[in-house]
Formats: sequence, structure tokens, C-alpha cells
Amino acid sequence: MSMFCYQCQETARNEGCKVRGVCGKTPDVSNFQDLLVYLLKGISIYGEQAKELGIYDEEVGAFISESLFTTLTNVNFDKERFENLIREAFEVRDKIKNKFLKAYKEKYGKEFDKQLPEMATWYSDDVQNFYKKGEEVGVLVTENEDIRALRELITYGLKGIAAYAHHAYILGYKDDEIFAFLQEGLAATTDDSLTADDLIGVAMKCGEMAVKTLGLLDKANTETYGHPEPTQINIGVRNNPGILVSGHDLKDLEELLEQSKDKGVDIYTHGEMLPAHAYPAFKKYEHFVGNYGNAWWKQQEEFEKFNGPILMTTNCLVPPKDSYKDRVYTTGPVGFNGVKHIPDREHGKQKDFSQIIKHALQCEPPQELEKGAIPGGFAHSTVLSIADKVVEAVKAGKIKRFVVMAGCDGRHKTREYYTKVAHKLPKDAVILTAGCAKYRYNKLNLGDIDGIPRILDAGQCNDSYSLVVIAQKLAEAFGLEDINELPVSYDIAWYEQKAVAVLLALLYLGVKGIRLGPSLPAFISPNVLNVLVEKFDIKPIKSVEEDVEAMMQGK
Repeated sequence: MSMFCYQCQETARNEGCKVRGVCGKTPDVSNFQDLLVYLLKGISIYGEQAKELGIYDEEVGAFISESLFTTLTNVNFDKERFENLIREAFEVRDKIKNKFLKAYKEKYGKEFDKQLPEMATWYSDDVQNFYKKGEEVGVLVTENEDIRALRELITYGLKGIAAYAHHAYILGYKDDEIFAFLQEGLAATTDDSLTADDLIGVAMKCGEMAVKTLGLLDKANTETYGHPEPTQINIGVRNNPGILVSGHDLKDLEELLEQSKDKGVDIYTHGEMLPAHAYPAFKKYEHFVGNYGNAWWKQQEEFEKFNGPILMTTNCLVPPKDSYKDRVYTTGPVGFNGVKHIPDREHGKQKDFSQIIKHALQCEPPQELEKGAIPGGFAHSTVLSIADKVVEAVKAGKIKRFVVMAGCDGRHKTREYYTKVAHKLPKDAVILTAGCAKYRYNKLNLGDIDGIPRILDAGQCNDSYSLVVIAQKLAEAFGLEDINELPVSYDIAWYEQKAVAVLLALLYLGVKGIRLGPSLPAFISPNVLNVLVEKFDIKPIKSVEEDVEAMMQGK
């Protein structure tokens, strides 16, 4: 095989992509990503050694965070960008290595002479060797399938944490413990002395750090842009030229809005950027007019019709069609060969979006896809402000069940399950959602219960944290010590590695009985799955009718 990747839900035959990624990445890009992760593990080995001597380097943590982010599904397809990151990884490794070696000699009066794994020592400046090494250091190097499964579970959880930590870092919020854990977790995946039980412990700590990271990002977003408010989000279009912003990076959106005001250009959100409309800070921009389209996987059809330029700030990028490729711009961790890239901001300055604004003014207005509005802005601050009303509705029997249908959307026809569940749930059930999974049901007219909408959209996938806060506060309101005693069921859709981090966060918090679909992860071995089932009662989705009946009965 020329590559092997099974980190996303759509991996070929639910086994692994071996010729080309279902996402569209080439074998070269896949192998370069494997090599980059391999080197990040080498950096982390030195980072762990340095930590024992009291040495910590924030820049190393930030580099690992952003580099891991680039390897998430549908983020970066640009081979040249990965070649540059690999070369930078050697420099970062040398930096932390030299700091450690110097401190070691000062403390112990001798040179460090312990043998370290190859990822801490391998080096080449020949790109041909990058290709060769990338083929040698992939997932399948770990032969024991249970150890491999746990190492990949940890690695994918770390990728999700890295993405969320990167977003917070961009806004000026950081936690050294999170960056340090990225190194601890990566180093743990190289330690052959760790047993399966040891690695399960690391995975649970990964869940703990995911909770901390989600909390940090929530703080960063709300302290910077205000707490989301209930908002009716326009899904129609106006007659001005437009720029479509997709992804998750609110800082990019803010700077684009500021630079494009009074220019005759409208700004629209797409996909996971939809929840931005609920933040107070963005409501002052009159040219921030609405959301265009649906979840990420429909972008090839919808980007074609938008007519104007598209800014991809994070995942999820689908390889663009030639018919609109010249209108796609990437920034931050995103990349695609032949697509224009807007460089990172210089210290103390904004990114320069003048090129995309100028491009937009030369384009026709967007083609209308639909009309109307959809509700958003039901994050923890909003829901907790009406907690008394919610508790009263539950006690009165008007709300029988909350169903958390958060997570990701995807192409598979099996994801129609989530639309059907939303339809089938009785009128005394309320859906709590976050992430792009909501596009399977957020335009359904399901009504309300005493003014409480039956779909409460907390926001982006990282706002799954809001759903956890809501559940914890409701447990307090009902006087419950165990969150699992709440009338809450979890019917989660997953797609990529951020969803893995969120899942580990839920498991760390003790949530049990999670239904996971549309398929179980290919990277989880049967034995590891059995452990998760026995310890956390994780279960696959079944038929809509079976699952709705079971959830309403609290099963």
C-alpha cells in the first residue's frame, strides 16, 4: 500500500485508506503527515526529559499544537507546506534538545548518554528521504493491534486538543499545562513499556485535558466576543458581492469584518462558522448578513453557486473543483496546492485580507439557495439564564427528555438517521446540539415547549463544552450527584479527531450510555472496544425506532 490512514469516520470500507484518502489527500501528503507526527513525538520526548529539569518552552508547545492541527482531516492538503513543517520540526527539536542537554550537564556534571527512540534522533535534509521515511513510520508500525488502537486513540484526542488550544492561543489565551500535556501524551505513544491499562489511563487524562482546553476556548471566545445570545440567523442573500467564511477561527472573521466594512461587500458564514452570528461583538457589522449553505460536505455544490471568494480558516476543506478553485483562499493551518494562502499575522498586526476583498468586488452576488432564518445562540449562558424555566418544565412533565445530538456531519447516507431521529422524537423531547451535525435537523420546524425551542444550538463543535456545563448545572438544580441520573441521552455523530477529543472529555466526566455513529471508529480494536463498552456503556446506533424508544426510556 502507498499510504495508510484511518483517522476519520469515512475511511475506506471502515478499515483504512490505502491508495488515496477518501478526504482527497494524496499518499505523499499522508506520508508527510505521518513523518511530521513522528518528529513531533521526538520533540516531545526531549520536552518530557526537559520537564524533569524544570525546563518548559512555550514556543515548542505552540509549534506542536499548530502542527498537529494541520494533520487533522480536511485541513491541509499542501505537500510543500508539510515539507516546510518537517524542516521546522528539526529546528524545534534541536532547540529543546540543546536546552535539555545543557541543563543536564549543569545538573549532573556529565553528558546525557541514554539511548532515545529514533524519532528523537533521525534527521535528513533530502526531501526524497522524507518520502521514504514517511512510508516507514505510519500507524501500522505498532504491531499489537490493541496497543496500536490505544496509541491512535490518544494521538487523535491530542489532535483535537491541539486544534482547540490553537484557537484559544490565537486569541491570547493559553495554559502551559495543556501544551505540556500534548508533549506528555505524544511521548507516551512511543513508550513500549506502557501496558494497555497504562495507555487507557493516558487516554482518560487526555479527556481531562480536553475538558480543560474546551473550557479555555470557551473563556477566550466569550471574554473576547461576549456570550452568545439567542439569534435568528438569516439564510437568504442580498444583492451585494460577498465573501464566504468557513471554518472555526473567530479572529480571522473579526479582522475580515473590520477590514471589509463600508467597502460594498457582504460577509456570509458557512458550515461551522454559523454560530458567529450569535456573538454580540459581531452584530455591530451591518455587512455581516447571514449564513450560506449547509455542512462542509456540500461545499463543492454550494461554493460553485456563491460566485464570490471563499475563505477557509480551518477544517473542513474539500478539494476544490477547478470551476471555483481560483476563488478559494486558505489561511492559518489550512492549505491546498494551487490555492492562494493568506499569511499569518505579524506580531501586533492584523492579517491582510485586502486581496480577497478586492477579489470579491469583481464578482457577482451569491446565487440564492434558500430563504428564512434559523435559531442559534443557545450556549450555556443563555440556557442557564432560563434554568428555572427548564427545571419547572421537567418537573411538570412537559420536557421528558433531553437528547444530545452533537458532533459532526458527513457524506454518508447513513447520517440521515439523525434527521429521522429528530423527526421521531416525541414533542416532549428537546435536542441539545453543537457542531455541524446540526445541519441534519436545524432547519426543521420542531416548535417549542413553553417558549423553550426544541432544538437548542450551542454553537461550534468546541461548544460541546456548553452542553457539559448545562448538564452539570441541571444536575445541581435537581440535587443529583451523578450526571447520568439526569433525563439526558447522548446520540453523538462523529467524523474527525476533534470529535475524539470531545468523546474522551465526556468519558472523563463520567458520562455513560453514549450512542456513537454512524459507525464505530475503525482505529478501535475489538478488545479496546469491549473495554469502552464495559466501562462506559458506549454503544453503536441501531434503527431510528429502536434508539428513540430506548432513549425516551432512559436506556
